[in-house]
Amino acid sequence: MSLGKSDICSLIPHQGSMCLLDEVMSWDATHIVCSSRSHLSNENPLRSDGRLRAVCGIEYGAQAMALHGALLSASPTAAGYLVSVRDLKLAVPYLDDQDASLAVEARRLMGNAEGLIYRFVVSARNEMLLSGRITVSLFQKEKGM
Repeated sequence: MSLGKSDICSLIPHQGSMCLLDEVMSWDATHIVCSSRSHLSNENPLRSDGRLRAVCGIEYGAQAMALHGALLSASPTAAGYLVSVRDLKLAVPYLDDQDASLAVEARRLMGNAEGLIYRFVVSARNEMLLSGRITVSLFQKEKGM
């Protein structure tokens, strides 16, 4: 089942140009694959000095992770804070040098009511651009949040 931009925006708190993912290509209980072309947009809010540094790919991975969690939950009652990024590998200095769509993959390694750990990979044309491991601490949302 493929999901588009409006579906993604309805599931994660990131809206407008801050919603970096364009489409969900596939997902299951432990894994999600998304695509994006937002790295080419001059309106990308993560740009600095007119460029999109590869380290900003962490946010692409984090959004894929959040989206995966929302897809797994029938009624999301938890929100999360990114608390660490480990094993970060950057193969390129900038994401906007890539003219192809980005593939953003996130795989759940561990998770419980207190937190989640995912491994993510951002690639283009089957070449890894960056990868790492993200840990998120979860908390219960107050009503109305």
